[in-house]
Amino acid sequence: MSVVRLRVPGDKSLSHRALLVAALGDGTSSVTGLLPSADVRSTAGALAALGVDLPTLWDETTRVSIVGRGLRGLRTPPSPLDCGNSGTTTRLLAGIVAGHPLTATFVGDASLSRRPMRRVARPLAQMGARFAFERDDGLPMTITGGDLAPLHFVSPTASAQVKSALLLAGLIAGVTVRVDEPVRSRDHTERLLSSLGVALVVDDEGVALTPVPRIAPLDLTIPGDPSSAMFPLALAALLGRPLVLDHVLVNPTRTGALGALERMGARVTRHDERTAGGEPIADLELASVAQLRATTIGGAEVPSLIDEIPMLACLAACADGETVITDANELRVKESDRIAAVVTNLRAIGADAEERPDGLVVRGASRRLAGPVVTHGDHRIAMAFGVLGAVPGNDVVIDDPACVDVSYPGFWRDLARVAAA
Repeated sequence: MSVVRLRVPGDKSLSHRALLVAALGDGTSSVTGLLPSADVRSTAGALAALGVDLPTLWDETTRVSIVGRGLRGLRTPPSPLDCGNSGTTTRLLAGIVAGHPLTATFVGDASLSRRPMRRVARPLAQMGARFAFERDDGLPMTITGGDLAPLHFVSPTASAQVKSALLLAGLIAGVTVRVDEPVRSRDHTERLLSSLGVALVVDDEGVALTPVPRIAPLDLTIPGDPSSAMFPLALAALLGRPLVLDHVLVNPTRTGALGALERMGARVTRHDERTAGGEPIADLELASVAQLRATTIGGAEVPSLIDEIPMLACLAACADGETVITDANELRVKESDRIAAVVTNLRAIGADAEERPDGLVVRGASRRLAGPVVTHGDHRIAMAFGVLGAVPGNDVVIDDPACVDVSYPGFWRDLARVAAA
């Protein structure tokens, strides 16, 4: 059997952060492998409106140059910052704008405008930034930044976006910031800043930042997105086919889905492990698959696989036994209510699924899956059910296949390569 080799698109979280940190650097940064998706382009467009010299169009091979403006060199935008569908753009830029002596209004599409923003506004307001909302908790949101006070914030939930916003605000304003979390969230911002000489202390409770007067420019190649990698891995596991994914990010705060996939019966091996930009990278090989079996997902592992839960739930529909997913309340406030969307769509195509307040239960079986899927414009829902639709004998119809461009522009092409191997 032939082995398919793919390189999934650049990591979305790192792509956002590379643009944002490069914009704050002294000098010209070079970044290769930026994800050419709608979300990352939203970050680039917003930075351009804030006075950063950078291109807003590129592909995976382009070496993008970003002329940094220093830690407090952004300018007042001439119009509202359009964040599109990107919560990462909105929340991380909120921290950056809060540290600057300027006022900016954030807007987005209908989906983003419904997502909660006070979770980042409250601690930034404690530091001294001012916020105005046109409605209770979503966009439009206007921020007036300036001189900020130091902060020790104990976050009620694990949120890499909130943590990153506060660290960036402290860095720009020149004040110390400490963020404690109940469990560890993604640490890409910490790793990237540390690689550029920013003083950070990480312990069991959280992270503390001591500001520096400047940061150096970046020279970085973005590794493949582990969340995107999960979709071809899942299809290969369902089909029992070997697959190699080159140059994938394997940061331990992002690889919970690989552990869950292995518990379900797949064996994923890492090859040629190395480090770049403070991040661990490896080639991933799916070499063998037993009959997929149910698993339990919950507790401290959830932040490391939160984006992959829709795919894991779809896999569970084809596994032996009952899969239980708990402690995933955060899925309620993503691009869609992903708990409700996954359960409703699984039932619509003939699977046995049950919604719970903080998660779901899926009872797997060997059955043909067929029917319509309503994505609500959510790329993760489209891709997860697209994998089920690529299994021979299934007939799953995705209502908005183009929405995958938010994170994986070549998704349908790569899925077809795995299916046809």
